[in-house]
Amino acid sequence: MMKFLLWKELLQIFRDPAIIRILFVMPMVQLLILPLAADYEIKNINLGVVDRDHSEYSRKLVNKVISSGYFRLKDYSPSFQQGMKAIESDKTDLILEIPAHFERNLIKEDQGTLFVAVDAVNGVKAGLGGAYIQQIIQDYNQDIRTQWLQDQRFNPQPTIKIVSANWYNPNMNYRVFMVPGILVMLITMIGSSFASNNIVREKEMGTLEQINVSPIRKIQFILGKLIPFWMLAIIVLTMGLLIARFVYGIVPLGHYSTIYMFATIYLLAILGLGLLLSTYAQTQQQSMLVSFFVTMVFNLLSGLYTPIESMPHWAQIITKFNPVSYFIEVMRMVMLKGSGLADIKYQILALIGFAIFFNGWAILNYNKRSG
Repeated sequence: MMKFLLWKELLQIFRDPAIIRILFVMPMVQLLILPLAADYEIKNINLGVVDRDHSEYSRKLVNKVISSGYFRLKDYSPSFQQGMKAIESDKTDLILEIPAHFERNLIKEDQGTLFVAVDAVNGVKAGLGGAYIQQIIQDYNQDIRTQWLQDQRFNPQPTIKIVSANWYNPNMNYRVFMVPGILVMLITMIGSSFASNNIVREKEMGTLEQINVSPIRKIQFILGKLIPFWMLAIIVLTMGLLIARFVYGIVPLGHYSTIYMFATIYLLAILGLGLLLSTYAQTQQQSMLVSFFVTMVFNLLSGLYTPIESMPHWAQIITKFNPVSYFIEVMRMVMLKGSGLADIKYQILALIGFAIFFNGWAILNYNKRSG
């Protein structure tokens, strides 16, 4: 019986060319584009300078800021009021004001004052821009003091040298961090949306009544709807891993078998959720809208874009009930840290619980509505 159900579902899927394009072409195109756009680094910040000192030290500071690669000098105003006009007209994002006698105060009094004004309409850009220029000013201050030490302006004193090392992502390549998460997001959207439309399509076509009067058990019917999309999602995952390896050069430090074993359980949970939504919906439009809403919430609270630890406490509690957050965490652990099954046993147990809960609910709810 299962053989004929699976054959019927696969024939129904492959008869629609649009489904094949959506399943295989669209996710791959998104995986090629999204990691190039989802960059945590912000460059080409438009800088406005108000230099009241016009000294050698002020010129060195401006040159150091511009040569960092994060800023572009877009305005050079004689007064702060004119510099603010550049911000108000969206010409600049940040103003660096160097007061008069900056060099003299720095040399004679061993301290100088700078003023930075940041356009905070775009909070992310403002925060990173302010952090960048603060770090550059600190480096500039260190360079000056190092030069003064060499000139014996100060008595040489022992210093502590700090050397940092980034574990698991030494070059801080954001693509290594984002590609596994984006791949999980695409698989989630495919699995939940297609599974949620499955039973509803039978209702609209009028074939569900024929299935209900046939000698097919409810669990066989649910499995017949779930397994084909599980197989197709595994193929999409394989294609995504190939793109990650040959396009972005991301080779997992762990085993691919660990990813596939966890993905098997994860897809059972996500497809079960889609089938559960499908048992409640009356039309494909309803199921698509509800599936889109649920998937969007899952993705935003998954830790893909914002670390879970930085979320409010109530949001962190919600992430405990979010299957997507577990798979993104596991993908990054296996890809970047080389984690094995023993390291992700907690996530495996959580996903098994989700799979049993969603699929069990889908079977019970289908029994109730069709009994």
